[in-house]
Amino acid sequence: MLKTVAVSEVELGMFVHKFEGGWFDHPFWKAGFVIEDADRLAAIRESRLRGVVIDTSRGRDVAANAAPCEAVGAAQAAAHPASRAKRIRQRAVAQVAPVSRTTMAQEVETAAAIAQQARDRLGQTFIAARLGKALDVRKVEPVVSDILASVRRNPQAFSGLMRCKLKNEDVFRHALSVSALMVALADRMRLPPQEVHNCGLAGLLLDIGVNYLPLADHASLGELRHRSERVWRQHVMLGHRVLQNDTDLPQLVLDACLMHHERIDGHGYPQQLAGDDIPMVARMAAICDSFEFLLAGNGTAPGLDPAAAVEALRAQEGAFDEEILGQFVEVVGMYPVGAFVMLQSRKLAMVIDEDRKDPLRPVVQAFYSLDTGERILPHRIVLSECNDNERIVGVADLTGLGLPADAQLRELVFLSAFRSQA
Repeated sequence: MLKTVAVSEVELGMFVHKFEGGWFDHPFWKAGFVIEDADRLAAIRESRLRGVVIDTSRGRDVAANAAPCEAVGAAQAAAHPASRAKRIRQRAVAQVAPVSRTTMAQEVETAAAIAQQARDRLGQTFIAARLGKALDVRKVEPVVSDILASVRRNPQAFSGLMRCKLKNEDVFRHALSVSALMVALADRMRLPPQEVHNCGLAGLLLDIGVNYLPLADHASLGELRHRSERVWRQHVMLGHRVLQNDTDLPQLVLDACLMHHERIDGHGYPQQLAGDDIPMVARMAAICDSFEFLLAGNGTAPGLDPAAAVEALRAQEGAFDEEILGQFVEVVGMYPVGAFVMLQSRKLAMVIDEDRKDPLRPVVQAFYSLDTGERILPHRIVLSECNDNERIVGVADLTGLGLPADAQLRELVFLSAFRSQA
């Protein structure tokens, strides 16, 4: 029997079925556990949850003389105004060994090598899927570890490389990009190390079901998604079904595969889940997956500039978990690597690196002057060192300037910034 109780009523031996409140109101990755130790009990009681749904058939019931949930819950929240940052830190129950940070230039070469090795491993897995063979997920596990290590050394290098290189086949680029975004987001949310790894694995396998669609060999991911919606929607069930055959896969990966197209407002698929019924990993995957699809385009419409894609995500009311979306924007930045921007000096530039201290003033590579109407010698500008003399005034409009197509231009500018590494 399910019953909602106040956090002050929670006791050892109770089975937590669901948390009543936002995900950042408590330090736990997910519900569905018995409260077996004092530390876990204290964390629930010190949270800002409105209440906790317990399952009395699987654990202890509440005492008969307990106070009403609403009144006690409100008092509890007022008595323990713990900061969001503290609650997120509590979620990192296992400590990760310190990682030496690298510059963008230092990490790009390593990221390129990781991407090539990852492509080879993924290629074998995807070919096996298309041939109807059993998947061996263990072959792609090392890919996640390599991507995670790269992201921790430099959060922007791997994703930036994926955005700015034309040699990456559609399906591989999407899988690697989503995996990198998933581990970066999970790291930012301070999830335990094993959960971070599993989020990266989920990103790699998110669209494994595409390999089983009848048009998978004849259309890009974008074309298939937007031109054949009925066929496209089958990929989540197909992917989930094949991944279920691997009994060693974490439930987190299965949930992400099946439910990354659900929406917070209940208008997604395949089950039309809404709100808290959507697992947290699926909410994370929905954002990372959608961002990458916005960048790729669909065969009839070009992909969006990364900065425009961030705005497009924020404009989709009811689609995404707002708190996680806020964390995602912090990961990629308002002006992600690969975004074309216009500067106050009327130069056009592309973002090539973040500034960790001032996200709104990243490092850019200038390549065009609107005043002269001509290309200029590409040169790096560290906006945070320009005082008020230079700044971004908006996303650049490249229409009618006689420049290469966005994808080609993005690679050319990236190569001019990191020629020896790319």
